[in-house]
Amino acid sequence: MIELITGGVRSGKSGFAQGEATRLGGRIGYIATAQAFDEEMRARIQKHRQDRPAAWRTFEGHRDLAEFLYRNPDIDTWLLDCVTLWITGLMFDLGGEWMQPSSELVEGAEQLVTAQVQALLQVAEKTGKHLILVTNEVGMGLVPESAFGRIFRDIAGRANQRIAARADTVYFMVSGLPMQIKGARL
Repeated sequence: MIELITGGVRSGKSGFAQGEATRLGGRIGYIATAQAFDEEMRARIQKHRQDRPAAWRTFEGHRDLAEFLYRNPDIDTWLLDCVTLWITGLMFDLGGEWMQPSSELVEGAEQLVTAQVQALLQVAEKTGKHLILVTNEVGMGLVPESAFGRIFRDIAGRANQRIAARADTVYFMVSGLPMQIKGARL
């Protein structure tokens, strides 16, 4: 079963997702996709670590996340937080000039993200494990000023659409309140 939780920044997505994982129960695996590029991000990551239950197993990474599901069949419920940071990491991995990116760089980023998302969803469906994905709804704000920002928004938006299409349940968070927009509660 796949569940997607989307919404704006600080809309309560992570807290709701943790509540869903706890409700589903069993052995819980938390996939953290953030990377600490500076002190402020290190502090955010540390806060997220403190907010998670100690009994949950944490897996950190942003590439080949499907392998976590394959290699840990003892986990019953997976929580991935978050898709947009996962995509950012994948795009940074490609290197390249993002101020004036070539069409090859943009296409490569789109293909990499699509392949990684597809692989994760396929493994979740194949194993029958619960997978909760947290993502930011990126298309409701201003048009980003930078080329990287616009390309990221487009790639993340399409990835969110792919995940939502395959998800059994989708929630949209607004001011800490979940609005179910697809499926029946798991």
